[in-house]
Amino acid sequence: MVTNALMLKCSNALMNSINLPAIEGGKPIRKDFLVFGRPLLFREEIKEVLETLRSGWWGTGPKTKFFEKEFAKYAHAKYALALSSCTAGTELALDILGIGPGDEVITTPLTFVSTANVVLHRRATVKFSDVDLNTWNIDPNKIEKAVTKKTKAIVPVHLHGRPADMDAISKIAKIHKLYVIEDAAHAAEAWYHGKKIGSISDFTAFSFYATKNVATGEGGMLTTNNKEWYSTAAIRALHGLSADAWNRYSAHGFKPYEAVYPGYKINMTDIQASLGLPQLKSIDKSAKVRIKIWKEYQKAFSTIDSLIIPAPDEADTVHARHLYALVLRPEMFKVDRNRFVAALQEEGIGCGVHFIPVHLHEYYRKTFGYKPGDFPVSEKIGLNIFSLPIYPTMNKKDIKDVIRAVEKLVSYYRRN
Repeated sequence: MVTNALMLKCSNALMNSINLPAIEGGKPIRKDFLVFGRPLLFREEIKEVLETLRSGWWGTGPKTKFFEKEFAKYAHAKYALALSSCTAGTELALDILGIGPGDEVITTPLTFVSTANVVLHRRATVKFSDVDLNTWNIDPNKIEKAVTKKTKAIVPVHLHGRPADMDAISKIAKIHKLYVIEDAAHAAEAWYHGKKIGSISDFTAFSFYATKNVATGEGGMLTTNNKEWYSTAAIRALHGLSADAWNRYSAHGFKPYEAVYPGYKINMTDIQASLGLPQLKSIDKSAKVRIKIWKEYQKAFSTIDSLIIPAPDEADTVHARHLYALVLRPEMFKVDRNRFVAALQEEGIGCGVHFIPVHLHEYYRKTFGYKPGDFPVSEKIGLNIFSLPIYPTMNKKDIKDVIRAVEKLVSYYRRN
């Protein structure tokens, strides 16, 4: 006669086999791997690129100039300069503002390393300020405490597309006479208190990397409302020449030029701009799809107390929703974030980590003596965070598979 205990034991064994993660020998949620990010490529993009290729003008030319004008309109900025990356834009802004040896620049440790690296390229000093536990963006109260006589600029990051507290940051900058350079790599669509991100501060740098909401493979844009700074940026971005290639070699006729500054080579090409222009036109349409996916994720994961979900949007702001991230409550799991991410990959779901706190990277630890505990809020988030796929070409099954995979791993790896 089968006892209740035996039946229960068999039932538990069956459930464990069903919920066993693929990384532990179980069956994965999906066979075909769902990539973390996939850039949009429709007929309009192909048409624009072919048109550029056939024109014979592949470098910086008319398409790039038009892209700059269209992006400036979109960002509500007076000027926009197309560049090779957001990183290049941030460093160029620091250069134009004269930031160098002996100067300090305040930024968040919860960002990609490039945000801090460019400060070091200028031979200036990076000063990290911890983030807010709710928004994951730099905490203005911490900024205020970090300001010294050597501080020259603040570089807030709109993490994952959520606007930072620009009112408070702008107020601090005004009181202490500091420059503000916004890192909007994730925030092309974002608005803050009725103002478009890209129109608020001294400079704003955007990214068009392959996984971004507007993607050109590589590329970026720098916006400003200062005409003199824009003119200087345009010169320094291309070898410091007094006239760019389009002006030198176009049908408008040859114009003599000379180097007026030891500039950079960080210009965008017309091929890249040809990809960006159609995407800029469809950016609001794509945003609606990401909002829908975001809401489905929020609904599914809000019931799991072992996960921290993104906070609700703040009043009178627009979140760009570039990345959807979850944070594990480590005390409630048998495994760490890295094992959880590896397991998610084995289930056929691509994911990312945005970001490991900069001060915990090897170079910053060894060079500046940073150690765990220096920025506890950033570490609490950054050591337990992982990002899920969220892009317009995902279908209902893709979304369902992501949710099922996370739920499966939470169920298996959760303590007790």
